[in-house]
Amino acid sequence: MKISWNERFGADVYFYGKEPNAFVAEMAGKIPAGPVLCLAKGEGRNAVFLAQRGHEVTAVDQAATGMAKAGRLAAERGVALTTVVADLNAYAITPRAWAGIVVTFGHFPPALRRAVHAQVVAGLRPGGVFVLEAYTPAQLAYSTGGPKDVMLLMTLAALREELAGLEFLHARECEREVSEGQGHTGRAAVVQIVARKA
Repeated sequence: MKISWNERFGADVYFYGKEPNAFVAEMAGKIPAGPVLCLAKGEGRNAVFLAQRGHEVTAVDQAATGMAKAGRLAAERGVALTTVVADLNAYAITPRAWAGIVVTFGHFPPALRRAVHAQVVAGLRPGGVFVLEAYTPAQLAYSTGGPKDVMLLMTLAALREELAGLEFLHARECEREVSEGQGHTGRAAVVQIVARKA
């Protein structure tokens, strides 16, 4: 039986660990000063990291247990964090509001993904930056995390279409070692994007 995200994040252990995604940590300096929106944020590790860098961060996830742990991690690290429990089917990204929007391993059905990415483009301020890392279809050859449905995986070509209107500063498909708690560990096939609103 499939475990719900609320159940997965309900345990005391942080399923993906407490440290930020390596790509987010590497690229965080490209996000200008200002508010940052973190979507599908699980237990909040990236959101808390960005708050530690001085951003006013809003973290959104459908799992109340995950957002509760994000709040605890923020308190542990001595930073403020706004958490929102919401399904992205019903969450509206405020237009032209965000200096940065971050999504790591947020895998949605294609129609929802296209809708979210359209809102991302509209939601960034001029000069704002979108950071994404996700699994590609090549990840199906590995057992190191991610969905098993190819429709939920992403390609660089599709992302270029879905994020039309942004300037791509970094865009590649690659393989890398991922070490993020028990959820993502080992060799993985990913797509990485850093894109800026003109």
